[in-house]
Amino acid sequence: MPRSLIAVSLLALMSAPHVALAQMDHADHMAPAAATQDAELKAFFEKFDADQLSRSPLSKSYRGIKDADYGKWGDLTDAAEIKDHAAEMAALKEMRRRFDPAKLSPESRLSFRLFEKVRARSDASFNYRDYGYVFDQMNGAQSDLPAFLINIHRVDTKADAEAYVSRLKGMGTALREAIAQSKARAAKGVLPPKWVYPYVIADAENVVSGFPFTKIATDAPLYADLKAKVTKLDIPQVEKDALIQAGADALLTSVKPAYAELVTEMQRQEKIAGTDDGVWRFKDGAGYYAQLLKNYTTTDMTPDQVHQLGLDQVARIHGEMREIMQKTGFQGDLPAFFKFMREDKRFYAPNTEEGRALYLAETEKAKADVTALLPQYFGILPKAPLVVKRVEPFREKSAGKAFYQGPSPDGSRPGTYYANLYDMADMPLIEVEALFYHEGLPGHHLQRTIQTELTEMPPFRRFGGFTAYTEGWGLYSEELAKDMGLYKDPYRDFGRLQLELHRAIRLVVDSGLHHKKWTREQAIKYVEDNSADAPGGIVKAIERYIVYPGQATAYMVGRLKISALRDKAQAALGDKFDIRGFHDVVLKNGPVPLDVLEEQVDAWIASQKA
Repeated sequence: MPRSLIAVSLLALMSAPHVALAQMDHADHMAPAAATQDAELKAFFEKFDADQLSRSPLSKSYRGIKDADYGKWGDLTDAAEIKDHAAEMAALKEMRRRFDPAKLSPESRLSFRLFEKVRARSDASFNYRDYGYVFDQMNGAQSDLPAFLINIHRVDTKADAEAYVSRLKGMGTALREAIAQSKARAAKGVLPPKWVYPYVIADAENVVSGFPFTKIATDAPLYADLKAKVTKLDIPQVEKDALIQAGADALLTSVKPAYAELVTEMQRQEKIAGTDDGVWRFKDGAGYYAQLLKNYTTTDMTPDQVHQLGLDQVARIHGEMREIMQKTGFQGDLPAFFKFMREDKRFYAPNTEEGRALYLAETEKAKADVTALLPQYFGILPKAPLVVKRVEPFREKSAGKAFYQGPSPDGSRPGTYYANLYDMADMPLIEVEALFYHEGLPGHHLQRTIQTELTEMPPFRRFGGFTAYTEGWGLYSEELAKDMGLYKDPYRDFGRLQLELHRAIRLVVDSGLHHKKWTREQAIKYVEDNSADAPGGIVKAIERYIVYPGQATAYMVGRLKISALRDKAQAALGDKFDIRGFHDVVLKNGPVPLDVLEEQVDAWIASQKA
C-alpha cells in the first residue's frame, strides 16, 4: 500500500526491492541445463538485491550492513519512487526474457512465480501511491526517523558515531522531503481526518523537547541516545565530547528547524482537513480499497464478503466466550461479562512504574514457558535471541499496544518485542500471554527469524512478506499456545479469545469505515458493544484502521486459512499427521500468498501418504 514514502523506506526489508538490474550476458538461443538456469536465476536475484541495497542506506542498516552509506538517509522523494518502480518493472521483463520456468527446479520455479506475484502487487499499489497518508499517528518521518536512529543505528566505533551525526545533519532534508509529499497530496485532497493532526504534532514536539533544544535538565530523545552510545565507546574523552557537541549542533541547525516546519504544515492542514474517516471519500476510493484488500489478504474477497466473514467470526467467538464465562461461574449475560472484565481492577496492573515492571515480568514468564515447549512443536527453530522492551516515551502515546522488530541477518541485533505501557488501563493482564505469543514466540519472532535465516533463499523472499501469511501466522500462534497448554487460567484464555475477537471485529469495522461509510464513532460503538476491550484501546485501534486501511483484515483471513489447512492435513493423514512436520512446511519457504501455501501443504500431505 502506498503509505508515506519515508515509512516505506524505513520498512524496506519487508517490501519488495525497487531497483534496476544490470544486464547480464546471455545467449538466448541456448537452453542451459536446469542446474545452470537455477544458478543464473540465483545470481539474478542477488544482483537485484545488491542494486536495491545500493539505493537504500536504510535497508543496509536494517540488515546490519555498515559501509560508506551508513551516515545517509537515501533519496526519499516521490521522483525516486517513480524511477524505482520503472526499474522494477524492467527487472520483471528481464527475468521473463531470460528464464523459462519449465527449465527450472521446483524451488527456483517457486521463486520465479513469487517474484512475478510481488511485482504484480507492487504495480497495482503504485497506481494508488498518492492515496496514502504521509504523516499519521501510526507512520511518518516525525517518529520513524528518530526511532530508526535509536533502535537501528548501532554505534560500535567512532566512525559509527560520526555516521550518526551525519544522519542528524541530513535529517532536516529527509523530513522536508516527506513534508513536500504531504503538501502535494493535501493539494489533491488526500488528508487524514482532522483528529489525526494533534497526534502528529505532539510526536514532533516530543522529539525536539529537552536539551539542547530547551535549557532544561532532561535531554531530548536523540541527544540522550547519541550521548549514551558515544559514552560507551573506548575512545579519549575529548573525542567523545567533540562527537556529542557535533550532534547537539546538528540537532539545533538541521533537526529543530525542520520539525518546526512540520508543525507549521500540520497546523495548516488541520484547519482544512475534514471529519470523514474512510477512504471512500477519495477519487476512486472504492478501487483503492479493493486493491488494498487484494494486496493484504492475497485473495479476491470483496469488501462485502470481508464484512460478512467478520460478522460470522464475531458470532462464533462470542459462543466460545460464553463457554469460558460459564466456567468462571459468572452470573449474567455476555455483555455483563464484558463490563466485568473491562472494569474489574484485578485484571489490570497499576498505572505506575511498579505496574509496568509487573507487566514486563509476566511477559518474560510467558517467554520462558513457551520457549521450553517449542521443540515439541517445531523441527525448525530460530537462532536469533528475542528481547522484551518498552516502547520509547517519545512515541508511546501514539504507538500501537504491542509490535515486533526483526533481528538483523548478521546476528548483531536481536529480535525485539515492544510493549506499549503508556497507560496500563489499555494493557489488561489477561492479554499478556496471547500478545506475546503473537508478536514473539511462537509468532512473529519464530516465523520472521526462520525466514531471515533461510540463507539459500533469494533475498527478496528472505526479507519480503505477505501480510495475510505473516499476520495469519501470528494469530494462529495465539491459538497454538492453547494447544500447548499455556493458558492455565480461564481468564487468560478469555484474554486470548478477546484478542481473536479483536481481529474478527477488524473485518467488520475496517470494511465498515472504508466501504460502508461508517464514522469513527460508529466503529467505536460496535467494538464497545461486542467486546471487553478497554476504552482507550478501542479508540486507538479504530484510529489505526482509519489511517491504515485494509491491513487489519489480513490477520483473520490468514489465520483461518492456516487453521483450515491444518485440519485438512489431520483429516487426510490421521495417525500419520505430525504437528512438527506441518509447522515446518508452513515456515520453510518463508511468506507466500495463501493459495501458494495451500499448494505446499497439499504436496506435503501427498508426500506423507506415499
